[in-house]
Amino acid sequence: MSSGFGERVRAVLSARGPLCVGIDPHADLLDAWGLGQDAAGVREFGLRTVDAAADRVGVVKPQVSFFERFGSAGIAALEEVMAAARAAGLLVIADAKRGDIGTTMDAYAAAWLTPGAPLEADALTVNPFLGVGALADAFDLAAATGKGVFVLASTSNPEATGLQRSLSPAGETVSAGIISEVSVRNSSLVAPGEWAPFGFVIGATVDWPAAGIDAFSPFAPILAPGFGVQGATPRDLDGRFGAMGPAVIASESRSILSAGPDGLAAAIDARVAEYSEARSA
Repeated sequence: MSSGFGERVRAVLSARGPLCVGIDPHADLLDAWGLGQDAAGVREFGLRTVDAAADRVGVVKPQVSFFERFGSAGIAALEEVMAAARAAGLLVIADAKRGDIGTTMDAYAAAWLTPGAPLEADALTVNPFLGVGALADAFDLAAATGKGVFVLASTSNPEATGLQRSLSPAGETVSAGIISEVSVRNSSLVAPGEWAPFGFVIGATVDWPAAGIDAFSPFAPILAPGFGVQGATPRDLDGRFGAMGPAVIASESRSILSAGPDGLAAAIDARVAEYSEARSA
């Protein structure tokens, strides 16, 4: 088994900074970019975003749903976009939020985490609310192939608050229990000081004490949506994440993509500079 993904993220964040560019071809963005509401449109949108992101950031995150809505042709477009991103040296996080039981989850994991698969990504977002144990084979495949998973732990959407902050019989929140259970798995995979391969999705606007979560060990990547349009800023990163700040992958999509195809590269450069300035302040 390999702990390589966590260390790959560590190297990328050190070299390129925390910004992750979301590849989210919303319908209104396709219109604004002058692209069609079809598979060809999302393909062009994705490839242009990859071209702008390459050599500027280290991570991109395609939102799978915006490609799925065009059926098999949309999935083919996603395959091409992800392959282009990986060929450009970008870490690709497929934001698919898969979660199921038994052989169904095994098939999801195989689709996204198998080297050479048509939908191969470097990491996959997964949903643990059927039980963290239901993801066991996905964890095993990721560890064996040097891939990563990002487990939904504490999201910022208001609909999740009641469930994720519910208390277990042990007196911890559901979010805290997920982090604890996954961290036990991580501990078995890494040497002291290494970053672990199984990360967490924690919203950038989440109040950690209210969510019942705290710093965790071993260190593992945190995928943090909520920067940009949802309200968090580069200057919030270290304040919100504290000691875990170095592990944060700050995901932004519409705040950057709204610059349009001609302004995209400049928007990425400007945001990268903002994160760098915030970190050095």
